[in-house]
Amino acid sequence: MKFINGGVCAASGFLANGIHCGIRKNHSKKDLSLVFSASPATAAAVYTRNLVKGAPLTVTGRNISNGIARAMICNSGNANTCNADGILIAEEMCRLTGSALSIDPSDVIVASTGVIGQPLSLDPVSDGMDKLVHGLSKNGNQAAAEAIMTTDTRLKESAVEFELSGKTCRLGGMAKGSGMIHPNMATMLVFLTTDVAISAEMLRLALSDDVGGTFNMISVDGDTSTNDMVSVMANGNAGNEPITAACDDFEIFKEALHAVTVSLSRKIAADGEGATKLLECTVSGAQSLLIARTVARSVISSTLLKAAMFGADANWGRVLCAIGYSGADVDVSKIDICFRSTAGAVNVCRQGAGIDFSEDAAKAVLSEDEIAILVNLNSGNESATAWGCDLTYDYVKINGDYRT
Repeated sequence: MKFINGGVCAASGFLANGIHCGIRKNHSKKDLSLVFSASPATAAAVYTRNLVKGAPLTVTGRNISNGIARAMICNSGNANTCNADGILIAEEMCRLTGSALSIDPSDVIVASTGVIGQPLSLDPVSDGMDKLVHGLSKNGNQAAAEAIMTTDTRLKESAVEFELSGKTCRLGGMAKGSGMIHPNMATMLVFLTTDVAISAEMLRLALSDDVGGTFNMISVDGDTSTNDMVSVMANGNAGNEPITAACDDFEIFKEALHAVTVSLSRKIAADGEGATKLLECTVSGAQSLLIARTVARSVISSTLLKAAMFGADANWGRVLCAIGYSGADVDVSKIDICFRSTAGAVNVCRQGAGIDFSEDAAKAVLSEDEIAILVNLNSGNESATAWGCDLTYDYVKINGDYRT
């Protein structure tokens, strides 16, 4: 398996494009994204657990209930959430897309991201549809990825190439997410594509299993969004023996999926609103996977720890504190903590108590742009990793006037 370029267009048979259609006032910002499969694809998706859900999620869930999709349409700048006509708007976006592509509107995955509670006019979508469709290209992945960005500061794409039974296969994706990020499925928008032949049932199984250790293990600010969704389309163009049950090929497919989703998870966390550092907390020595994940999520979600990491302050007590209120059943007297980066590593806690360490060395370690927080519970064999970011002054600046 190797990482390749191409994002959502890396897999055979997928085209993409992104344009500015007029939803966003800034003409330099693309705001309408399209991904299209030249042939029918099996499809699966997972959605936010927030009780307040964007209308596009409801429509997408209905559209792909048969496990089939051909296209994905997504606008940025308006979430189409908490609107009286939201369902009708989402359905009409599917109709416009279906008509322009000559496909059934029910084969369209629809998504929106942006401000909540603002009416969404369909005029820009309708006016821009011809340009969007005519611009579909095998090289359109970057434009598509740009068009789903809101407060994101960088593109988030990833793709891998691998083999299934002698056939070369590819799986790629794009993501958006910078604020309103907290692990509760899915905490952002992610669109995945693959040319693997796999049944909708197995595709759903792979995706639902994967998110627990990837997208549900990231947190920027503790807010779970209303429009979060991860979707995947698989068109079978690779020509592999179709995966219809658990087998060796299915395990390889899951590894490929996991490689891409981990890559995208790290990119989302690193691009947290106002962030200057990526935080990666790895918990080892846990009695169960649930305990490991619970502890890791609690650590990277701690506001106090995130602030300490911004200041390069080795305040390890905040790590222990976050573990203590996580709800996980742990023996605090066994916990070891270490901070690590490209500048080195510094042990700060052993068996639940502080140990002598060089503050200067710790400052150097925590001044890098990627910080590993290593927690050993010394109570078992399970481990888990979570990703987050530091908390800076700019986070408040960005969100103080986000709507206006």
